[in-house]
Amino acid sequence: MGILSGNPQDEPMHYGEVYGTWLAVITGKAMVVAYQTLLNHAGDKDLKNLIQEAIDKGKQDITTIENLLKENGVGLPPTPPERPEADLEAIPTGARFMDNEIAAKMSADVAAGLIADSQMIGQCIREDLAALFGTMHTQKAAFGAKLLRLNKEKGWLVPPPLHPASTD
Repeated sequence: MGILSGNPQDEPMHYGEVYGTWLAVITGKAMVVAYQTLLNHAGDKDLKNLIQEAIDKGKQDITTIENLLKENGVGLPPTPPERPEADLEAIPTGARFMDNEIAAKMSADVAAGLIADSQMIGQCIREDLAALFGTMHTQKAAFGAKLLRLNKEKGWLVPPPLHPASTD
């Protein structure tokens, strides 16, 4: 029986696990406040619902990972202040993010988050941490599917050049 073969929660985190979880918290906090701001710019009701879902899930993930870091004696990154609600009509048209731009940014964020979660899964030696990031990965993938569907339904998806199938 090796040193790391007991209860995973009793095992120490290695430096990569510490940094990866800490990084997940600080980037999650940045995402939450950015999406609070984007929520002020969104006009489409369906998009607003997805933005709010992302904010709520982000806050939930942050709390879970912060608790893990605290249990392991790791200092937490600072929390930026919550963003206030604003009236969409008070934002000048030229200074406003458009709904399709918001959806594209969120799609890119989901893709980056999937990669970050996968990287954490791959570097974890603690099964509980790998499982946590595996769960977050699965939830992000499901959210990404909802976002893709919304982009298609609203006509916001800008596909790359399409390659026709060979007729040979």
